[in-house]
Amino acid sequence: MNISCMRYFLWISCISASFSQGGEIRFARDVLPILSDNCFKCHGPDEAQRQVDLRLDVAEDALRTDSPVILPGNSSESELILRVLTKDEDQRMPPIDSRLQLTERQRAILTQWVDEGAHWQEHWAFTPPVQPCPPVIDSTWTRNPIDSFVLQKMAENGLSPLPEAERFRLLRRVTFDLTGLPPTADQICEFVNDTEPNAYLRVVDRLLMSPEYGQRMAWDWLEVARYADTNGYQGDQTRTMWPWRDWVVNAYNNNMPFDQFTIQQLAGDLLPSATAEQIVATGFNRNHMINGEGGRIAEENRVEYIFDQIETVATAWLGLTLTCSRCHDHKYDPIRQEDYYGLFAIFNNTPVTGRGGSGQTEPTIALASADQQLKINQLLDEIERIAELLDALELELFPRETGKQPLESTILASFDKPLIAGLEIPAQKRSLEMLNSLVKEYQGPDTTYRPLLKQLIAAKEIRDALDKSIPRVMVMQESAARETHILIRGAYDNLGASVQPSTIRFMHPSRHNGSMDRLALANWIVDASNPLTSRVTVNRIWQMFFGIGLVSTAQDFGVQGQSPSHAELLDWLAVDFQRSGWDVKRLVKQIVTSATYRQSADAGEAAYQSDPENRLLARGPRFRLPAWMIRDQALAISGLLSSPLGGPAVNPYQPEGIWAEATFDKIKYERDVGEGLYRRSIHTFWRRIVGPTLFFDAAKRQTCEVKPLRTNTPLHALVTLNDDTFLEAARITAQRVLASHATQEERIRTIFTSTTGREPSLSEMKVLSKQLDQLEDSYRDDPKAAAELLAIGDAPSDININQIELAAYTCICNLALNLDEVLSK
Repeated sequence: MNISCMRYFLWISCISASFSQGGEIRFARDVLPILSDNCFKCHGPDEAQRQVDLRLDVAEDALRTDSPVILPGNSSESELILRVLTKDEDQRMPPIDSRLQLTERQRAILTQWVDEGAHWQEHWAFTPPVQPCPPVIDSTWTRNPIDSFVLQKMAENGLSPLPEAERFRLLRRVTFDLTGLPPTADQICEFVNDTEPNAYLRVVDRLLMSPEYGQRMAWDWLEVARYADTNGYQGDQTRTMWPWRDWVVNAYNNNMPFDQFTIQQLAGDLLPSATAEQIVATGFNRNHMINGEGGRIAEENRVEYIFDQIETVATAWLGLTLTCSRCHDHKYDPIRQEDYYGLFAIFNNTPVTGRGGSGQTEPTIALASADQQLKINQLLDEIERIAELLDALELELFPRETGKQPLESTILASFDKPLIAGLEIPAQKRSLEMLNSLVKEYQGPDTTYRPLLKQLIAAKEIRDALDKSIPRVMVMQESAARETHILIRGAYDNLGASVQPSTIRFMHPSRHNGSMDRLALANWIVDASNPLTSRVTVNRIWQMFFGIGLVSTAQDFGVQGQSPSHAELLDWLAVDFQRSGWDVKRLVKQIVTSATYRQSADAGEAAYQSDPENRLLARGPRFRLPAWMIRDQALAISGLLSSPLGGPAVNPYQPEGIWAEATFDKIKYERDVGEGLYRRSIHTFWRRIVGPTLFFDAAKRQTCEVKPLRTNTPLHALVTLNDDTFLEAARITAQRVLASHATQEERIRTIFTSTTGREPSLSEMKVLSKQLDQLEDSYRDDPKAAAELLAIGDAPSDININQIELAAYTCICNLALNLDEVLSK
């Protein structure tokens, strides 16, 4: 070792000694991220890219005794440490041309780890969770085991929890989190004045039982599932998938266990005696985009659809980034290209062809409502009755005489041969074309034959029209097995070695005997031995309420993902979730009744600066509502919100011509009238190439997205201040307030409390009163502007109210709807 390297090594040793005072190095937490970020590209799982036959992702290779790469307990002789410390640019690792460089702290961590014995651990997410005992903490603050883990982490960082949020704020928070809607004024008043110890628990139970709960929970799953009402690509034709959306809502409302939620969506059609609902559930797999463009290659499309299906499954349930394994072994996680195509083989046995640009491509299932099914049954009975009469009558009119050709008679002499042959077909099975030909061609003396034919035609036409009105939903279906090959570089027409259906091999083996199918895959995903599914699921549910998961990279639990902020809490929740029978409502209740969740968010500026994402959970969750909740809130406050659940998508207010450019003027946006304008946002028609303009920061619904986007730009304010939805909601709110309250003070106070959930301060009242006076003066000077404002929206304006006054109060209501505390939970 040269002198400069020795000096550098001694300096790093000092840093390492200083670092070690903070505790023992943990491989999975401290070392593995360094190796993954800086070394795995050349010395990781990808065999094709591996250099000098050295792997640093597995202990057997990195610590092998015939190599000096890592000598446990001896960093000064370990080649790994020498290479990261050397000043020689030709010898240094990572290489100069990689544009990667270790920090001094990272070098110190590696050095200390080797000196401490180079103890190896598997990546934390790839080992099955073991439920730890909650820390024993002497505190009256904790309400359930969640709080024990959180409080311990706070103590380690010198923090203390905040007191419980004000009751009106807590009610607003939990009501939005569990229903996506604000609490009513009566609900706030009741809760604020309820002094019973279990008052909050009763609120949570009420919210969990409300039908709005399923709609709120379903929204996030629709984004995961890339749900939309069109196919995407240039044609972007309309599809009918809303019955699957309604299935998801109902599944959450009925608290379907998450393992069944998984199995039915991946393989409901393969369950014994599968019901129509279980088959509809498999629409999850058909939510991918469909290419209807001219010149498309059907097989290329079909392969792309399967790529999307397996990558969505991997992200949604396993938190794995599978895409790069299309073309090569994963560069960071132990996922081989062969694993990818083993999963591909599981989905490669459906009748999907890749052809067709229509909205629905086979396989599909018809979903008749109860009324439709009753009418169908009645029509089938009527068709059968008429057909039996016709069959009997034709035996008399066209006798089958022994020794003669079938149906030869004088009466048939004028019939052409196809028509004569068609009479051999029972009347119930004849086509409308043939029945109409018989009506036209029959010239016999019987006066009852043609009327019977016409009755049968009419009944069949009604049945056909009814059949066309019944929605058909794309679903999954097994067909003859296709031979599956590794696709070289992911190209559909470049076949490599053949593969058999299989799961990801570095994980637990499947308990299924025989060839793997989707049902076996679903059972493998929810198997108790699976280290990922329960962790990924509880993390994403935690993310719904705190804005960020215990693992911040909800989309990646692999080596490149972030470590959990509270690893023991995550594992405790994951195991508890499994042991509860995958009970989602129970998990949700645990989270929202914890003292951690119930904390105040008023932590002060310093706390927000030191921990902007609230990773230490030393304050309650507070962040801006997603756009769809902001819209639904405005409709709810105004009283315009239409509450029916389910059904076809609707077209609320959007700018005219919003679809024109993207569809080359072929598709015009036509908004609904009446109730369709005011349905909850989950029912809004989602055109895949141009999503609803109201829903800023929403997932694009083109691929699976599991982590919410939260930005803050002036465009958001332009929407909430100027969109027809918000201006109309403000006008209707103003009308109601003006009609029910006589004084300015009462009106302003009511507007403020109905939007924020609290009483305004004296200074806030003064500001709003002054603003109202200025608005009234402005509209008196410009009554045309007042009329234009009040003309926005289809809901009728009350002409008995002074229009200048109504316009001014409309602006005050709109201002209130745009307050930060109204746009946030």
